[in-house]
Amino acid sequence: MSRILHRAIGSSLPEAVGGQGVYIIAKDGKRYIDGSGGAAVSCLGHGHPEVLAAMRAQMDRIGYVHTSFFTTDVAEQLAERLVDLSPVGLDYVYLVSGGSEAVEAALKMARQYFVETGQPQRRHIIGRRQSYHGNTIGALATGGNAWRRAQFQPILPETHHVSPCYAYRDQRDGETAEAYAARLADELEAKIRELGTDQVMAFVAEPVVGATLGAVPSVADYFARVRKICDKYGVLLILDEVMCGMGRTGTLFACEQDGVVPDIVTIAKGLGGGYQPIGAVLLSDKIYRAFADGSGAFQHGHTYIGHPMAAAAANKVVEIISHPAVMENVQRMGERLQAGLDAALGQSPHVGDIRGRGLFRGIEIVADKESKTPFDPARKIHARIKKEAMARGLLCYPMGGTIDGVQGDHVLLAPPYIIEPIEIDQIVERITAAIDAAIKA
Repeated sequence: MSRILHRAIGSSLPEAVGGQGVYIIAKDGKRYIDGSGGAAVSCLGHGHPEVLAAMRAQMDRIGYVHTSFFTTDVAEQLAERLVDLSPVGLDYVYLVSGGSEAVEAALKMARQYFVETGQPQRRHIIGRRQSYHGNTIGALATGGNAWRRAQFQPILPETHHVSPCYAYRDQRDGETAEAYAARLADELEAKIRELGTDQVMAFVAEPVVGATLGAVPSVADYFARVRKICDKYGVLLILDEVMCGMGRTGTLFACEQDGVVPDIVTIAKGLGGGYQPIGAVLLSDKIYRAFADGSGAFQHGHTYIGHPMAAAAANKVVEIISHPAVMENVQRMGERLQAGLDAALGQSPHVGDIRGRGLFRGIEIVADKESKTPFDPARKIHARIKKEAMARGLLCYPMGGTIDGVQGDHVLLAPPYIIEPIEIDQIVERITAAIDAAIKA
C-alpha cells in the first residue's frame, strides 16, 4: 500500500522510471508521448543533456543558500536573462518556487506598492470567472475556478470577478470580435467604478486561459483595452503566464502577441521545464522604486526562493528556448497540430471548438455541436478521454467544468517544444481515437 496521499486516493498509477525526449517510460516498458508536458511544464522534454549538465555543474559548487545571507551568480544571471528577454518595462525579477507562489507574491507586491505610495485604501482584486491562478489561498481566491474554490470559499479572502474572454460561448451572434472585446472591457470598467475608482489595486488575467477553459486566447484588442482602463484608474495589471508563458504560445512571453506590457507578470512551469521547481515574478521599475524609496524591502519570502539548483536549471532552459529556431518550431508544430486536429475532429458532432496558440491547444467536447450542449457531468467525459489516451500511449491534460465549474469538458495539449512532425501526427491520431472511444463507452 502506498504511503503517499495521492491526488486520487485508491487510484492505481503506473510508475515512471525514465524519460527520453517527448517520451515518458513506465516500469512495464510502455512509452507515453508526453502530449501535455505534464501540466504544460516539460517544454524541452525529458533528459535534455544541456540542462542536466548545468544542474550537475551547480551541484558541484553549492546546492543551497538562504537569500537573506547570499546571492548566487546563477540567480543573478537568470534574472538578467529574463529582463533582457522580457517586454520593455519589466525591469526586475523575484524568484520563487512555483506558479502559486508567484501569484501570491504578485498580489502582495500590488498591495505593498499602494501602501508605499500612500494609497493604503486600495485593496480590491478583480479576476475573471473560469480562470485559474493557483491553489494557495490568495491565488485560489483570485482565480475563478468554481469547482476548486467551492469547499474553501469560507476561508478565501474577498475578491471580485468579471467575464472571461471566451468567444466560443459568449460572443453574441452577429457581434464582431472588436465589439465583443469592447463589451468585456466596459464590464471591467463598470466593476472598477462599482468598487470605487480609488479602491481597486489589481486586475489579474491569463493571456491565454489554461487549465480551466482549455487554451482560450483573447480576441481583437481586448488586452489593449484592458491596459487603458487599468491606466485610467491607476489599477495594476497582473498577467499570469504561469501556464501560457515561456514560449508555450510561440513567443517567450504570451503578452507579446497581445501588444501589451503588464505591471507584473508571473511565470513558472516552462521556466524550469520540470527539471527543478521554480517560478518568478517580473515587475516594473515603478513598483521596484516604490519599495526601494520607501521601506527598502519587499515584505515577503520563502525558504527556497532563488534556489541555486533551480536557478541553474532555469537559466539553461531559458537560454535554449530563447533561440529563434526553438520558437519557430513551436509555431510550426503548433500550426501542424491545429491543422491535424481540425482535419481529424473538425467535423465531429462531439467537438465544439479547437483553439489555442503555438503548442498550447484545447479541444472542447460537446454532446451536440449545433447547440453547443455539454455532456452530462456525471459521465465524466474528460476523465474517460484521459484513460483512453493513456491506454494508447498518450498523455493529455483533461478538465471538467469548462463552462461554469460543473458543466463542460475539454482536453488540453501542450507537448514539448522539441517535438517533431511525426510525433504531432501521432498525438492527433491517438487523441482522436481516445475521444471517440470515451464518448462511445
